[in-house]
Amino acid sequence: MVITHTKLKRNSVGLLQGTFQSLGQVAPAADIAILLVASFSISGAQTVLSVIIGWIIYALWMITPYEFSKLKSNAGSYYAYAAGATEKGHLGPVTALSFMYYDITGAAFGILGLSSFIFLMAPEVTSIPYIWILFAGIFTGFIIIVTYLGIRPSLNYTAITGLLEVMFLLIGSIIIIIRVGAHNSVIPFEISGPYSIGFSSIMFASVFSILDFTGSGVVTTVSEEITKPKKNIGKSIVFAMILTAVALIPAAYALTVGWGVSSIGSFATHNDAGLTVFYRYLGPVGLVLLIVFTINSYFSNGVSKATAVSRWWYSAARDNVVFPSSVGKINPKHHSPANAVIIWALLSFVLDVTMGLIYGPLSAAFVLEAGTGISIIIVHMLANSSLTVYTRRINKFSLLKHGILPTAATIVGLIVMYFTMSDIFTKYFTAPSAVNDAYFASFIVTVVWILAGGLIVTLYYRNKHPEILKDAGEFNMKTQQ
Repeated sequence: MVITHTKLKRNSVGLLQGTFQSLGQVAPAADIAILLVASFSISGAQTVLSVIIGWIIYALWMITPYEFSKLKSNAGSYYAYAAGATEKGHLGPVTALSFMYYDITGAAFGILGLSSFIFLMAPEVTSIPYIWILFAGIFTGFIIIVTYLGIRPSLNYTAITGLLEVMFLLIGSIIIIIRVGAHNSVIPFEISGPYSIGFSSIMFASVFSILDFTGSGVVTTVSEEITKPKKNIGKSIVFAMILTAVALIPAAYALTVGWGVSSIGSFATHNDAGLTVFYRYLGPVGLVLLIVFTINSYFSNGVSKATAVSRWWYSAARDNVVFPSSVGKINPKHHSPANAVIIWALLSFVLDVTMGLIYGPLSAAFVLEAGTGISIIIVHMLANSSLTVYTRRINKFSLLKHGILPTAATIVGLIVMYFTMSDIFTKYFTAPSAVNDAYFASFIVTVVWILAGGLIVTLYYRNKHPEILKDAGEFNMKTQQ
């Protein structure tokens, strides 16, 4: 039976909270601390170019949730869009598994990223074995508690701190660029030439750059709780994408020229290079502010991610797809999917600590985030196809918005996947190392989990419970716009 109501509390948040639900998961200051380091390690002086490419790609991918949000209000987000695209719901399980893989591995950004940041920031801490696990535990406990207390206090927190974070990064980057003066350069924007790292590496780095912006579409997970969802979800996506560009693109360039184009190869191997650049040009005040905003950015990311994960898991559990209905249980006092929050956080914590013990927290974060990037690309490609199929199904198809643009976004996703595979396989066979081997294993596990797992689960539901797939993702909350 198709569910016709939501147990989440309607009209709990507005446009501002929706915008920073997305920006909170993007976590720009934390991106500077870890994901941009990964990009610098791959694309060097052209990192700003990989960031721009990543933003353009992700902006193209945001057309799908933007268009879907005008048609359907369902906390299931990409899962619900894909599941409801066809009458038999066959795209639901594979999208759910891909989205789930993204959720669990993506927690490494916060759990391991924060641990690595603190670990590397204070050299004296390194003398204490496994202290990073304590940081990871504190972080996990924080996001469970804040998200458990409900959506309004958690998103008010992300909104206030997120706005201050964007302003600081933009102003700080402008000051750095001005103070660099004659050492500003066009080299960071060169795709080819004697100082270019190569197009393949730039595209592989763009996978991490895409992760810099990942989260801009997760506001769709609060579709059943935001006021006027069919208007405010789309606006939130647009505003979040603008703010992420403002926060990260100038910062990527400022870090490049602030460190020095000729010596950029040492950026990724230096402990907290971003802090070094900000201290060099903004002094102690800039350093302290970046530390404060970075730590808060990790916590804000965790809260935003937990909010998003718990909502779409609630939606899938409501449909009895992948998750049992107990996972979607709503706390009667705070109206939060408490079980989903706790299960996701603990699963992620165990995975991240295990990987951290094997590779160290920083390398483990990079390896897990590679799987995160691959899985979210697959999620978006499935969602793109779903938009085309769904709009045809309900007779609202537009060739440009629902056909050409989603197809172009999928093609771009395939191109990024190709260069990612090329770089991972090349390094695995020509430069074997523990980390390169782990990247290779991460890619294989991700693909097997999504494709083989999706096929097996889909066949199970199709043969055993076809009625579940038929109703999956069909919920569309009636709203007053």
